[in-house]
Amino acid sequence: MNIIPRDIPPRSVWVLEQAGIHPLLARLYAARGVSGTEELDDALAKLLPPSSMKGLPEAARLLADAIRHNRSLCVVADYDCDGATACAVALRGLKLLGAQRVHYIVPDRVNDGYGLTAPIAQRVKDSGADVLITVDNGIASFDGVAFARQLGLQVLVTDHHLPATAADGGIRLPEADVIVNPNQPGCAFASKSIAGVGVMFYALLALRSELRARGVFDQASQPKLDALLPLVALGTVADVVRLDANNRRLVAQGLKRVRALAMPCGIASLFVASGRSAVAATTFDFGFALGPRINAAGRLSDMTLGIECLLTDDPARADELARTLDGINRERRAIEGDMREQALEVAESLFDEGDEPPPAICVFDPDFHEGVVGIVASRIKDKLHRPCFVFAASGAPGKEHELKGSGRSIPGFHLRDALDLVAKRHPGVLLRFGGHAMAAGCTIHEDGLDTFEQALIQVAQEWLDAATLTRRLETDGPLEPEYLRVDLVDTLHKEVWGQGFAAPTFSEEVEVVSQRLVGEKHMALKLKHRGQPVDGIWFGHTEPLPAKVTLAFRLDADEWQGQRRVRFLVEGAEL
Repeated sequence: MNIIPRDIPPRSVWVLEQAGIHPLLARLYAARGVSGTEELDDALAKLLPPSSMKGLPEAARLLADAIRHNRSLCVVADYDCDGATACAVALRGLKLLGAQRVHYIVPDRVNDGYGLTAPIAQRVKDSGADVLITVDNGIASFDGVAFARQLGLQVLVTDHHLPATAADGGIRLPEADVIVNPNQPGCAFASKSIAGVGVMFYALLALRSELRARGVFDQASQPKLDALLPLVALGTVADVVRLDANNRRLVAQGLKRVRALAMPCGIASLFVASGRSAVAATTFDFGFALGPRINAAGRLSDMTLGIECLLTDDPARADELARTLDGINRERRAIEGDMREQALEVAESLFDEGDEPPPAICVFDPDFHEGVVGIVASRIKDKLHRPCFVFAASGAPGKEHELKGSGRSIPGFHLRDALDLVAKRHPGVLLRFGGHAMAAGCTIHEDGLDTFEQALIQVAQEWLDAATLTRRLETDGPLEPEYLRVDLVDTLHKEVWGQGFAAPTFSEEVEVVSQRLVGEKHMALKLKHRGQPVDGIWFGHTEPLPAKVTLAFRLDADEWQGQRRVRFLVEGAEL
């Protein structure tokens, strides 16, 4: 592993310090590209205007007309946390703005597959709906959108995924009545990394503006939509989208309300079920505690459980659903643990011990559960530092010979573009595919697995070089001893960190005083940092360290016998 300190522009540090930012935070912000305090202003008034998102005015008029004529609205959700929160935001927000008849349908991962399909459109029509609204999906649902409109449904697509590429190399869009997606051609909205839940929140802002213009209410009497921000923050963090300035504002506003205990009771119950404190909520809680519990419903059971938890206003019902989700998540972890060990064995059998892994990894076993292939792919990617696809047999009726794969990538390898190239070079191998740079999914026929594997390896050989295939860990460099304070740890934890705005990680040489295994798979450390004693823990690491070593570490506060002390959470070592 190469530990690489980030570049820290001194001019930006100086500007931030002169504006009153703490010197440590000024250094961390500057290293992440922040050059002025205006980028740190998380006020709602600083959000990008809805008017810059293509399709929003038309979407607002469509929804306002539907509300005026009391039409029935049906939201078609996705079965991950972004889709679940987007669905909850849609239903809560539309009702706040006057919709009397609004309900939702969420596809089943196994039986229905991803997105708006023709059978889902039929179910929407059969439910009595007049208007179909997709959240966090739909941009590639050509057949489903076309069939829905044949059935007489109005279709509003709200999504954030990349559009599909047409055979001529251009962009192909579904023929919906309105499309709202910042990644569609011609959209000037600056935050291309906004999550699906953020897109839906913006649609509601535009709808409220349209209703205000129609005289339904004025500035003083209009419904407040800020109650939806905890849901927006949860979905944004859980979907691991890049936390640009606009996304950070959405997340910061949601966190403020959660810490003030102003949130849907389902989110409060999820904090309790996961053993986390809402008054001290962090982005880590959203990404690693609440998000996985919502996601577990879509992976192993029915995402309706997750959506109902976010929709209910009955605290007792919320507690019951949160406990159910926690139980499903425990089951998910058990299945994932077994699959991960099995998948790692298969992956490591692809190369001899001591040799480098191939430039891309594909793993399949008939016993794998398709609900957790993405998580397992992520674990293999982390361990081997290679783009990885994990496949499972489809459990959908009539699709027994199909394999459903989920992939995770490393910096420098755009996974969705790689799939696009595989599809062009080997027509017919990929039945369906989609995704982003770092995560993507696809469906193939079982006979095409070897062809897919070799094609992906070929693309990886062409795109990746030795530098890209070497694991790099960017850090914020050395940590001054005066910053080893619990109050500063708490200050850092309250900030908005995540994808593209990484949590602070420091690195420097330390002395290893003692080390011992705990729980058979973690290394507990006694260290000396510039002469000061400090505890450390390296989760998932069992190999002993030399007496002096350069470590990359995050800061944490450990409580022992009523005393809180700083400790290092080790992320890696340069050996």
